[in-house]
Amino acid sequence: MSQSCADKPAESDKPTLLLAEDDRAIRHALERALTLEGYAVTAVADGVEALAAAHREAPDALVLDVMMPGIDGLQVCRVLRAEGDRTPILMLTALVETPDRIAGLDAGADDYVVKPFDVEEVFARLRALLRRTTPEPEPEPEVHGQVTAADLHIDPQARRAWRGTRELELTRTEFDLLELLARNAGIVLDHATIYDRIWGYDFGPGSKNLAVYVGYLRRKVDEPHGGVPLIHTVRGVGYVLRDD
Repeated sequence: MSQSCADKPAESDKPTLLLAEDDRAIRHALERALTLEGYAVTAVADGVEALAAAHREAPDALVLDVMMPGIDGLQVCRVLRAEGDRTPILMLTALVETPDRIAGLDAGADDYVVKPFDVEEVFARLRALLRRTTPEPEPEPEVHGQVTAADLHIDPQARRAWRGTRELELTRTEFDLLELLARNAGIVLDHATIYDRIWGYDFGPGSKNLAVYVGYLRRKVDEPHGGVPLIHTVRGVGYVLRDD
């Protein structure tokens, strides 16, 4: 039985994605998979087209291949962030070393998927990114309450954070992770709990996503503050924020 027009989701209700991938086969396959998943996809072949498309009409999220000729995915990310564009960005990369991942985070990316990837992982990471950027009603104290732990002060409503008198320059994911640790100061949070609260999905014991973000957060929170650590690793369990 064919689906009636009334039952079909309106085109305007679909989340919009901008996909930039220079490999034609990967681009077409991913565009088809994302379209079937319910996204309205604009697919382009390079960074120049990606910037032009993003400037024409801002998507709900971007999926950028890191390695593209001319303007690559990292450069696209840097340009958009420099313009103040905070649209969630998921990077596709064949580069698996930690410094390569940090370069992506430093450029302003929110998350990444390593090639070759399972399309279901791309779906899960996009759902998590879009969920975090979709306003949801929450209890007043959780949204607007100030958070203080040791000499760390966080204003969740303004999404600003300070250590002592120094304001911290944090990405969206870094801020969410720091707020989660600060709200649970003194409590050891295991990896699965953090993945669920921050990404909405546990990427499994083999994932280095969390370790990369924690390391990057430490460089902003602890190292400039005389190396006095607030974020501690509990080996084999997870992480805790405490003032030793």
